[in-house]
Amino acid sequence: MNLKILLPFRVFAEKKDVKRIVAHTLQGSLGLLPHRLDCTAALTPGILAYETEAEGEVFLAIDQGVLVKAGADVLVSVRNAIGGTDLDKLHEAVKQEFLTVDEQEKSVRAVLAKMESGLIRRLREFQHG
Repeated sequence: MNLKILLPFRVFAEKKDVKRIVAHTLQGSLGLLPHRLDCTAALTPGILAYETEAEGEVFLAIDQGVLVKAGADVLVSVRNAIGGTDLDKLHEAVKQEFLTVDEQEKSVRAVLAKMESGLIRRLREFQHG
């Protein structure tokens, strides 16, 4: 398989002759082998593993994103990715970097929702007043 990992503004990695890929999705772990049927999956923050003959097994901490397998090509598009060899450090990076960002986003969304509802309420008062 040919694996390409995309970040919003650059290509993080491009690998040829990938034997297998394992990623975390909303439904659990997803394993891909070369002859698997085409598919798409929503990825959650976690560890993505892939294996090549030259590098062996490689682990990446990834943020949420999308995986698309079409023929021999696998495209992974995520907001952020961190490479490394120590799985414990990668798990910590996922917790520190990606899951914390999600909590911040939830807070921002909650504040925006309150602002929007307040604006709508005031517009209604203005219309009826």
